[in-house]
Amino acid sequence: STDYFIGTLADRWDAGIIMQVLVIGALIALITRMGGMRAIADLVVKIAKGPRSAQITMWISSWVIFFDDYANALIIGPIMRPLCDKYRISREKLAYIVDSTAAPVAGIMLISTWIGTELVNINEGLAIAGITGVSAYGIFIDTIPYRFYNILALFFVFATAFLLRDFGPMLKAEMRARTTGETINPGSEVMDTEKVVDEEKEEIREDHGILKASKKVTPPNIWNAIIPVAVLIISAVILFYTNGAACIMDGGGFVTPEEFAQLSFFEQVREAYSASDASIVLFQAGLLACIVALIMGFVERIFTLKDGIETWAHGMKSMLFVCIVLILAWSIGSVIGDLGTAHFLVDNLSDALPQFIVPALIFIIAAVVSFATGTAYGTMAILLPLCIPLAAAIVGITGMEISNAIPEYTYILMCSSAVLTGAIFGDHSSPISDTSILSSMGAGCSLIDHVMTQIVYALTVGVVVIAGYILVGLGLNVWITLLIMAAILVLVLLFAGKKVPTWNGKEAAE
Repeated sequence: STDYFIGTLADRWDAGIIMQVLVIGALIALITRMGGMRAIADLVVKIAKGPRSAQITMWISSWVIFFDDYANALIIGPIMRPLCDKYRISREKLAYIVDSTAAPVAGIMLISTWIGTELVNINEGLAIAGITGVSAYGIFIDTIPYRFYNILALFFVFATAFLLRDFGPMLKAEMRARTTGETINPGSEVMDTEKVVDEEKEEIREDHGILKASKKVTPPNIWNAIIPVAVLIISAVILFYTNGAACIMDGGGFVTPEEFAQLSFFEQVREAYSASDASIVLFQAGLLACIVALIMGFVERIFTLKDGIETWAHGMKSMLFVCIVLILAWSIGSVIGDLGTAHFLVDNLSDALPQFIVPALIFIIAAVVSFATGTAYGTMAILLPLCIPLAAAIVGITGMEISNAIPEYTYILMCSSAVLTGAIFGDHSSPISDTSILSSMGAGCSLIDHVMTQIVYALTVGVVVIAGYILVGLGLNVWITLLIMAAILVLVLLFAGKKVPTWNGKEAAE
């Protein structure tokens, strides 16, 4: 129905994300035109000496944008593309690294755009279960060791990079890139931001391992990248606080204005971030960064004001296809959500099950719902108010005041974390997930290629996580369980994976 499509366009959050995507495209175009991307490429090439260090550099860089998964995907991907081309790392691998360090990182950070949604849904589940004596924030903190998919997804990325071993479709993509130099799958439809300007565009290409640029390229200037990106990050950090604080003062936060005034600075920052509107904040920060970049380019005489605005427009234009895909994905997610998928799964799959198996089952349900709807946020909102009361009923603490010292509290943590991390697992695997779309776009990779290469790795980690929840459900210590799961993933790489040839920029070597 067109109602879903129109409803998506009218939604404040979705509209903010669309504007955010457009303005980030404009920023990337301006930085590229000013020689900033080329300068970053030169810098990271000096740091990285081969595919291993290049991939680890990408992994570490992705942690810098810890506060929001969208910002991570839109910033890190384009910056790291030249490094991929230098060392013949497939764009599929870059998209996987970016996607695996976006939501998994933001979802467990104490200050991020995710924490507000997580806290309010945990709190709603506690209220429905009638549980008192513990706080939503306390549960959030205590669930972090149980967020198995978040932790292991991050670990698995590092392990594949360090061991230089891959399997499945990712191995095929990496072998193609190493042996032929084709970092992008030939013939694939790429949602790209590289060709954002016409005659003045920067054309970076590889020729026998040496990055060259056309004669029309602006000389590399690292400050033309650092300053706009710093403005983006710093203004976002500040605006998250001011936007959230204003929301709280208007009565729209999770605490009253009076309670907010009595909090410590760190607690105020936490509450403000929780109440902020990430879609609007990142749009505002991106717009400010674009204005700064435009002024810099004009002052440095890189382009006239007219040329700069044209570059801005080309950058936004390059994102239109991404915006259309996002709108269609959100519309499909709304349809599936209205079908009542989550309630059906919980009602029909959770009856008369052994207590130890329920966390694993909840993880599977959360993954299925998130995969089908393409939204981790929506999955959390649907399942946490259902699964926390379910867990409380199973261990017999419904309507009780409890403490974090009793075994029943640990069971609540298992079930809550299974929802939180299962939602990210499903979102990570879904072709209609906005983070999958943005990660593939940021990396300059086909969405289909990204999904097909990533899903095998996501499922591998997901299966191990299911086993992990069964183990902790049976009473095994969570830290020992994490070590066992990490060891299993390493063994999978050693026995199922194959060594990918290295590339030093000149010739391949084993």
